[in-house]
Amino acid sequence: MSRTHSTATSSLGRTLWRQTWPMAIGVLSLLGFQLVDSAFIARLGTAPLAAQTFTFPLGFLIIGVQVGMGIAIAALISRALGAGESTSAQRLGSLVLICGASVIAVLMLLLYAFQSPIFLLLGAEPEALPLIRAYWNPQLLAAWVGACLYFGYSLFRAHGDTRLPGTLMVTTSLVNLALDPLLIFGVGDWPGLGLPGAAIATLLAFSLGLAILGWRLTRHDWLSGQGLMNELRVSLKPFAGIAGPAMVSQLMPPLAAMLALSAVAGLGEAQVAAWGLANRLETVSLMVVLALTMSLPPWLGRCYGAGDWGQVHRLLRLALRVVVVWQLVLGVLLAVAAPWLAQILGGNPDVRGDLAVLIRCLLPSYAALGVCMLVVSAGNALGWPLRAMLMSAARLFVFYLPCLWIGAWLGDLMGLAMGAALGNLLAGLAAWWLLRRVLASPRRNVAESA
Repeated sequence: MSRTHSTATSSLGRTLWRQTWPMAIGVLSLLGFQLVDSAFIARLGTAPLAAQTFTFPLGFLIIGVQVGMGIAIAALISRALGAGESTSAQRLGSLVLICGASVIAVLMLLLYAFQSPIFLLLGAEPEALPLIRAYWNPQLLAAWVGACLYFGYSLFRAHGDTRLPGTLMVTTSLVNLALDPLLIFGVGDWPGLGLPGAAIATLLAFSLGLAILGWRLTRHDWLSGQGLMNELRVSLKPFAGIAGPAMVSQLMPPLAAMLALSAVAGLGEAQVAAWGLANRLETVSLMVVLALTMSLPPWLGRCYGAGDWGQVHRLLRLALRVVVVWQLVLGVLLAVAAPWLAQILGGNPDVRGDLAVLIRCLLPSYAALGVCMLVVSAGNALGWPLRAMLMSAARLFVFYLPCLWIGAWLGDLMGLAMGAALGNLLAGLAAWWLLRRVLASPRRNVAESA
């Protein structure tokens, strides 16, 4: 019995590894180029780096909308495939590409129209607005192309193909890295574009990725133009039931980021610049967690469609162990290496010192943050979107922000960082407790959320 259980766990681990490693490499490359992107900008000076940092919350807002929609469509397509409804899955694939691109385009227009008052509310000085605007306008277009690319990734992941999304993430990241120094600093007698060059490099890289993804889609029978309106009527309610809470869950981090940034902005320009670099490093360090939140939900969705709750338990236990061990080891190593890491990334001594403080305090706490992220992602795939949304809200507004604000009030940047770390720890413990409670009777909980 023990040998059978061990063999099953080993087989499950190998399958999870095959599903996750392409996404992990892709996420690492995608987030790595964003970190290097900020490191290049840091060489331009503290003001350009701070200007880029003020755009992060709005960038997270765009990502929140696209990820919320992507979660819903991946869940519905994977459930349809698990139930043998391939025709419905084809229609759903077409709907997400059309509707997703349209929704993000409307959001872009709104953010373009109201950018100045938003940045002022975030704490930017009026004289910094021209510099912020020069970067933000091309970055908006790059974000729309990136969102369309993400919806394509969601379609491939729903069909169990994580290799192509991972490969394209690596490809676009390498193209971006090659273009960054050329467009930011120039070459030969051409002086470069400075801060806007970083956004234009991203736009060109994402455009190449979208072209390749579109070409690959033509080789699969995953889309259908027949019966779209009927499918929209049938699927709108279940889509809204998943996308609504998922989108709210994804939009809460940008709101929390805005509130946190306003607290950091009161400390000074160097602290804002260091906070921006720490945010980039955070996403890179969470690459395995982010890869799991992409590769695991479609698998869980197929188990959900087939009613295989034993497999759900085994998958989640394995994924949680991987997250905790990986993030603890990585967090401790990066905390020890904080001075050298800050030396590489920071633009001036003030930024480097503040960045080292943030790395030491925050990085080890991402083990608990990873648990919370995985629980929220699994909840959306398994028919508990409301609980996932409430858990996401509690993480940010019950644990993270109150602890951050109290820490900043008690001890400036060091207190702020320690408070944020405590908030992550409390959120991870709460998510683990919620998961154990819900999985104790999954069918009853699914019925309640239906």
